[in-house]
Amino acid sequence: MISIGLAGWGDHDELYKTGVKPQDKLNEYNEYFQVVEVDSSYYAIHKADLYQRWVTETSSHFSFLIKAYQGMTGHTRQTFSEAETELMFRSFKESVKPVLDAGKLKAVLFQYPPWFECNRNNVTLLRATKKRMETIPVALEFRHQSWFSPEMREKTLLFMREEGWMHSICDEPQVFPGSVPTILKPTHEELTVVRFHGRNTEGWTSSRTKDWREVRYLYRYSYGELQEWREKLLKLEKETKEVCVIFNNNSGGDAASNALQLMELLNLESKPFPPRQMDMFE
Repeated sequence: MISIGLAGWGDHDELYKTGVKPQDKLNEYNEYFQVVEVDSSYYAIHKADLYQRWVTETSSHFSFLIKAYQGMTGHTRQTFSEAETELMFRSFKESVKPVLDAGKLKAVLFQYPPWFECNRNNVTLLRATKKRMETIPVALEFRHQSWFSPEMREKTLLFMREEGWMHSICDEPQVFPGSVPTILKPTHEELTVVRFHGRNTEGWTSSRTKDWREVRYLYRYSYGELQEWREKLLKLEKETKEVCVIFNNNSGGDAASNALQLMELLNLESKPFPPRQMDMFE
C-alpha cells in the first residue's frame, strides 16, 4: 500500500475554495488526501482536545504522521534534567493519545537536527527515546550524513531494525554534512516513510537568512523525477506493508500538485483540485 499526503494542511491554497475558513481546511484537505504530516507539534505540545477535534473531523480512513516536539529531538539545544525529560515525553504521549486510540496514528516522526552525529552518546539517546515512547510507532529521520557513511550505513539500518524504528527516507539536496543520501531500505515491516524535501541545493544552505524556511523548500519536482520515484516506491512497497509519502516542498505551493501527479502515476484514486478563480487582470 502506498499513501500520499502533504506536510501540514494550511499552506496549500490550490486545495481550497475561495473564502474557506482556517478551521474548515482539514476537512476539505481530507477530500483529496488520506494522510497528513502534523508539523505544528514540533513547535508546541498540543492539548489532547485539539487532536480529538482533528480525529473527529476526518474520515475513518484518514491518518496522521505527527512530528515529535523539538525539545525531544534536541533542536532547542537545551539541557533537560531526567525529570524534565520524562515530563516532556509523558505530556507529548498524552497529547497524541486521541489519535492513537482512534487508530489514526501512522507514527511519531523523530527528525533529528543536522548536528546530531553518529556517535555512541547519540545511539544511547535513541535507545532511551524509543523506550520512553513505549509501544507508540516511531519513525526516524537523520540530517547528518555520518549515519549513512559507507562504514556506518548497514550498522545504522540494523540498529533501526533491532530497536523498532521505522525509516524515514529523504529526497533532499546532497549538502555535506547537513543532509542524508536517499537510502531505499525499509527497517520495519509495517511502515516506511518517504519525505520529499525538494532539491533546492542553494536554498538548503541558506539557513542563516531570515526567510530560510521559505527558501529551503522552494522546489517543484519534474514529471521525470516523479516517474523515477514511482519505480522506487513500487520497489519499497514489496518490502514493507505501507509506504507513506509526504511532500514537504511547500514554499512555492508545489507540494499538492506534485502529490497529485505522483498519485496519478501510481494509479491511485485521486480527485482534481477546485478550479482557480481567475484574477481580472490575468
